[in-house]
Amino acid sequence: MAKAEFNNIRLELDKIMAPYATKLDSKIDEDGNLHVDTKYIRENGKPLYFGSVIARKHSVAFHLMPVYVNPALLDSASPELKKLMRGKSCFHFTSGTMNLLSELKSLTKSGFEDYKEKGYV
Repeated sequence: MAKAEFNNIRLELDKIMAPYATKLDSKIDEDGNLHVDTKYIRENGKPLYFGSVIARKHSVAFHLMPVYVNPALLDSASPELKKLMRGKSCFHFTSGTMNLLSELKSLTKSGFEDYKEKGYV
């Protein structure tokens, strides 16, 4: 993937996560990756994870924990978006996947609303 396209994907994924980062507890690590936790503290004393945007070598990973907590959120997701999943809550974006960002934005909003209903935010 060309560096410009990689940077564009990362910027767009950051824009999707940014509204929740301002409402929740966000951190930027030394590589510039965005990590977002809720302020809800689990039984183990750690905050409940919401999501993150992480640059990998050949893709940009978008982690969205609400789809792990409530897999039914994925019921309306397109097969194309589901193909980008690695594991139960991570989407890997590469070249040619920019068209799925608006769907991911809606899914992220639904995930936030689901967390809100459950009292996590």
